[in-house]
Amino acid sequence: MFDDLLYYLRLPLVTLSGTDVTPLSLLTAIAIVVAARIVSGFAARSLARVLSSRGTDQGVAFAVAKITRYAGTIIGLFVALGTIGVNMSAVVAAAAVLLVGIGFGLQKMAENFISGLILLVERPVRRGDFIEVGGVLGTVEDIGLRATKVVSLDAVTVFVPNGELVSGTVINHSVPDDSLRVWIRVGVAYGTDLDLAQRVLLDVARAEPQILAEPAPTIRHEGFGDSSIDLAILAWIDDARDVVTVRSNLLFAIDKAFRAAGIEIPFPQRDVHVKSLPAGAATPGARAHTG
Repeated sequence: MFDDLLYYLRLPLVTLSGTDVTPLSLLTAIAIVVAARIVSGFAARSLARVLSSRGTDQGVAFAVAKITRYAGTIIGLFVALGTIGVNMSAVVAAAAVLLVGIGFGLQKMAENFISGLILLVERPVRRGDFIEVGGVLGTVEDIGLRATKVVSLDAVTVFVPNGELVSGTVINHSVPDDSLRVWIRVGVAYGTDLDLAQRVLLDVARAEPQILAEPAPTIRHEGFGDSSIDLAILAWIDDARDVVTVRSNLLFAIDKAFRAAGIEIPFPQRDVHVKSLPAGAATPGARAHTG
């Protein structure tokens, strides 16, 4: 029975470049690809652990591990193709034709693929960075060859095409560090004691536990608006990921402190001037009626 099974496994299915392709060679090729994936994955994880233990930046370790995994898989694929008798020169030629087709029909995919390589090599955005892209604030969880996985502050996973990260505008709050200056703008009514308003705002900022003592928070005069005098709190926080929470805490505290101090936050106002009409003049659009 084993001899019969071996016979069928060695039965030629097709001939490529003078080499018979058999079920056994196909199974061998598949095993090589799977083994390459496993070995490259193990090597990537081991390399990442070694780099991390030596104090290497997390983003560098992640990029090296990703490139190692991709390189190992590609090498295994080429070895597998050679095992079943595929002419590698023909593969290269076919790849060139495929690239031309990609250039015309799959431009976006090719752009995202190349952008993924750029992100891994140049690392303008790294795994673990807190970024803002397309109006989304979130942490980079993974950089793939087509898209980058970003987890937003609402715990929603957003897949951002790599091309947008390379060619678009991206705010990286983790470079050079995770700290961030928070701006809280508030208007006070005309006639308000600005010295009092400034003291109240400083007390609010200093009372917030996530606001850093150094650099110290400051208050700026933003100008005279249509309905209010515009002021702003400028304060630093240690981690940009806390910006939404800190803003909310400060706004609640400002409202409470202003009420206690008798400081008014005005609503938008408009002055309407009505011109009086000469005596006996008809109102525009009015009709005369006779009875």
